[in-house]
Amino acid sequence: MIIFTMFTTLINPKLFIMKKNKFSRINTIFCTAVSLSLLVACSNNEEVEAPLSATALEKVDLQPDLLNAQCSYVDGNWSSTAYLNTTMINTTQTNFIYAQNTKIANVFGQSAVTLKMVHDNSNPNSTYNAISYSNPKKIYFGEAIYIAALNKGQIVPAMILAHEFGHQLQYTYNLPSKPENTARPNELEADGFAGYYMKRPTGYNASWTAAGPGFEFAYAIGDYNTTSAGHHGTPPQRRSAARLGWYLGDYALSASDFDYNFFYYYDGVLSGTYRTTTPERIDPKIDAFIKSKMSELQKIRSGEISAEEFTKLKD
Repeated sequence: MIIFTMFTTLINPKLFIMKKNKFSRINTIFCTAVSLSLLVACSNNEEVEAPLSATALEKVDLQPDLLNAQCSYVDGNWSSTAYLNTTMINTTQTNFIYAQNTKIANVFGQSAVTLKMVHDNSNPNSTYNAISYSNPKKIYFGEAIYIAALNKGQIVPAMILAHEFGHQLQYTYNLPSKPENTARPNELEADGFAGYYMKRPTGYNASWTAAGPGFEFAYAIGDYNTTSAGHHGTPPQRRSAARLGWYLGDYALSASDFDYNFFYYYDGVLSGTYRTTTPERIDPKIDAFIKSKMSELQKIRSGEISAEEFTKLKD
């Protein structure tokens, strides 16, 4: 398993997206917060129950450092002064993101994964990252990236979490089914999973008016290092992947069925052609619908539809 974490994300917001770390092993450290009589985990292996009660959250909001005064190490993907917590900004945001964790999991027939927040009072910008881990399965969400996303709208942190949960689905079902020598298929599919969740009636059920600008912030930031193992896809490719996932959100698909459909159609987006022979596994209704959108998807991928135009597309 390739480790996709880019340490440049800690200093460059444009490279925050996507990272997996399967191999890190950190000794478990416990920290006792006497003031609140709570046990907080400082290592990336220790479980923390979440969310806390509203009363506990309010106390944590008032005095976060009292809980974490002794906690100073998360793992090698974060600053040495970063620490874990079960709260994000305030009670409202904490409850929101945990509820999204459960809702995203339900859409894909899964259980919510362990979700923890990473803070760093000494170097706040170091938490401009979100990481999906495979062993043990969990997601760490940095405070700085959450705040930046929230400034673009409440929907955007949910998009980032849905992308990270997409990686959890990949771990569970040994996806993506399309291997490459770079991280591109993993990241594009995770973008697609996020788009799917945003559109699903049982998911976020958002309009494109609400989702489009958020996608531009959260997923269209790509790179052109096409031969690098960490290549995530170009910005236009990521836009088209999110839009394809959005369209697939009109249909109830399992994770493996989503994977099959996503790469069947996305290969056509990348090549600029649409295959006329349709596999039996593809639903004719889905096929007809996506075929009607293929020209738009190809124009997004080629850059003919600009970033600004992308955010203003119709539902």
